Amino acid sequence: MDVLNKLCSTVSSTVSQLSSVLPGNPVTREFEATCHIASAGPGLLWKIYQGYKKSTKQEAAIFVFEKRQLERWPRGDREAMLETLRRGVSQLTRLRHPQILIVQHPLEESRESLAFATEPVFASLANILGSTENMPSPPPTHLRNYKLFEVEIKYGLLQVGEGLAFLHSDVKLLHHNICPEVIVVNQQGAWKIFGFDFCIHNHNTQDSQPYWPFVEYSPTLHPVAQPSLDYLAPEHALTLSHSPASDMFSLGMLILALHNSGQPLNNNNGDWSSYKRNACELKQLPASRLLCVTDGLREFVRMMLNVTPELRPDAHQFTKIEFFEDVGVKTLNYLDSLFQWDNLQKSQFYKGLPQIIQNLPHRVCIYRILPCLMKEFVNPTMVPFVLPNVLLVAENCSKEEYSQHILPHLKPVMKMQDPIQILLIFMQKMELLLKLTPAEEIKTDVLPMLYRALESDAQQIQELCLSVLPTFAGLIDYPAMKNALLPRIKRLCIATSYISVRVNCLVCVGKLLEHLDKWLVLDEVLPFLPQIPSREPAVLMGILGIYKLALTHKKLGITKELMATKILPFLMPLSIENGLTLNQFNALMTVIKEMVSRVEGEHRTKLEQLNSIQQESKSVSINLSTNNNPSQLVPAPQPQSELDQMFSGLGLDSFIGGNEKNETSKTPQVNGNINSSTSLSLQDKQRLVMQQETQQRLQAQPVLTPSAPAQSKAQTSVKDLTATLVESNLNQIKYTRPHIQTGDQVGGTGWQNAVRPGASPQGFGAFQTAPVGAQWQWHSPPPSFMPPQQSVFTSPHQKSSLDSLLPTADKLPMNRMQAPMQQPLITVSPFQQPQQQQTKALSSSEINDFLS
Repeated sequence: MDVLNKLCSTVSSTVSQLSSVLPGNPVTREFEATCHIASAGPGLLWKIYQGYKKSTKQEAAIFVFEKRQLERWPRGDREAMLETLRRGVSQLTRLRHPQILIVQHPLEESRESLAFATEPVFASLANILGSTENMPSPPPTHLRNYKLFEVEIKYGLLQVGEGLAFLHSDVKLLHHNICPEVIVVNQQGAWKIFGFDFCIHNHNTQDSQPYWPFVEYSPTLHPVAQPSLDYLAPEHALTLSHSPASDMFSLGMLILALHNSGQPLNNNNGDWSSYKRNACELKQLPASRLLCVTDGLREFVRMMLNVTPELRPDAHQFTKIEFFEDVGVKTLNYLDSLFQWDNLQKSQFYKGLPQIIQNLPHRVCIYRILPCLMKEFVNPTMVPFVLPNVLLVAENCSKEEYSQHILPHLKPVMKMQDPIQILLIFMQKMELLLKLTPAEEIKTDVLPMLYRALESDAQQIQELCLSVLPTFAGLIDYPAMKNALLPRIKRLCIATSYISVRVNCLVCVGKLLEHLDKWLVLDEVLPFLPQIPSREPAVLMGILGIYKLALTHKKLGITKELMATKILPFLMPLSIENGLTLNQFNALMTVIKEMVSRVEGEHRTKLEQLNSIQQESKSVSINLSTNNNPSQLVPAPQPQSELDQMFSGLGLDSFIGGNEKNETSKTPQVNGNINSSTSLSLQDKQRLVMQQETQQRLQAQPVLTPSAPAQSKAQTSVKDLTATLVESNLNQIKYTRPHIQTGDQVGGTGWQNAVRPGASPQGFGAFQTAPVGAQWQWHSPPPSFMPPQQSVFTSPHQKSSLDSLLPTADKLPMNRMQAPMQQPLITVSPFQQPQQQQTKALSSSEINDFLS
């Protein structure tokens, strides 16, 4: 919370400062200042603000000098200082060189301030070395504990030397105040010369010897209004002269300060007398005072600090010393001069750059190398050479650095389709891109690039793309997966002529399965597998792998209908492909057996559930045995032939009966119970329910058990009366029909009411009716045929005292009695199978004996 409050206060104070300083200044019409970042110039009087140009949003640095800072000086010093600052910026604006600070907007003056805009600036060298005058409090975070690397110092000094060589040789100008306050480090880390407030121009013509008029130092003028005495050459006090060698002395003192924690050789504090004394001591400068300077540069610094100007190396000689023959320095120098090279030279340099990048500090790569490399992105032919170096730098970047410095420049490159090597490089570094790129940018920039890679004609790009797709499948939303990615993979798998691409497509789909839902797999993935126009073993194993994953994955699964109707008919022919190895065949058959087992188990379970539901919806099983329903006679089973046995158990019995169709074919029975596999009509069910109810009522009736004496008498009287009645009736019968031979068939021509299997209960009797004129024969039925509750002869119209002694039952009238025949009768017992009872005709003597 304290950090947030400090940030808010800093922003508010910056806004208030800018509003109080810049109103009325024309610079504010074109540039927007955001925050105070540094200070520079003599006495660090210039405040440097980070900002941008309003029209183009181009980054810029806004230098502001507040006139109220001069209020502590006398009036004469104020005017001199203002004139010096105006002169310095005016001179800076006229100079154009890579080592000179670039001005974007010239100096503008208002009543309260002076302001101008330049290229983006990081800080002045004095700020980096620890000077915080005119700086925000606390100092900006980017300057805290900031340390310069050796390669930065080397290349920075080389840039300053090149800038001085340009000023001395080309412009014929003395800077006259080289010090850390006038060296500005731009945003890319390049060192730029600034602060031409005390510069001296050559007064001779171009062809003659240069002449720089000497301006004597004034002890009465404010030190800030004059060159810094700590870096001023000793000839100012000793010989009252100056030359380009004076700037080289200042540069030597600057080198010493860089290696001495920002402190020069002597600290004069603006005192002229102290400066003169120290200048004389420089004639015998001990070597121990220069031990802080790094090896390779110490000897040259000693020469640059020599009291005799002629013994100092000039700017050109300084840039050629062996100290700057460093790989890192040369690399940075080449990058700054790339615009002078052709594409062949550039390509050779970029090929060797990765080895150098690995040995350079990360900050140098970010702020010095990357900006130079990204300038080449406008040249498509050079992108394949530059891009690997950019991605190599990205490997050491944090997500914040990558998003800020690299990703904005990579987005246009991701859309390039030519040359094809660009896509190849991105595919090879896709893991790095996915690690550093935010999720939103992956969806908007990386995924479209992968789609283009899938549609490419290059086999290697397609395979690389398919290999990296599963690594970030979790970042792909459902609509993109269904409508964009899967259709492209399927189309590529079917259309490609490369087996390796087809196999990689199948492997990619298999790895994507866990990120898909069940119905997307069933609707989009599995139906396209039979469409693949290839039967190579590798392709078949890829297809088999997808089926196996879908079958075994706990979130997916395959329906038995799809396995039975689509997959198994497709896999079975594949199992006999000649190119399969034994292991591949075993793997294929294992999956097939697993599918068959699942189909069998699931469908059996389904049928069992359906049967149980049908049984629960039906009535309780009804016992239709002949014991409870003697009126329905079941014929004896006939022995089956071998062909019949082959069709048995297939559920065809109800369709292939015999030539005769009896009642049992309408109601199939198994051991007296209703066959649950046969559907019954509503009428059949109603009839069976009525029979069941009748059976239950009969079973519920109590058995008649009269007392023992009465029962004995009743049974005796019944037997006697019946026998008497039979004898009396038989005596009255007249036999007029001739004798019927044994071989005559029951039910032959002329016979009526013959007893047949399946006849109604009323047909049970001792006689059968014969035609008129036929001779009767007597057939004695077995005792088991006569029901105990029924009388042999009864009349539904007449009742006698005998009827009251017998149980209530249906009786046969006398005119319904059937005559006996020679043909065997079929007797039915509730406990036995139907049997054929053989009878024989009675002779006349036997009949007479019986009647008598």
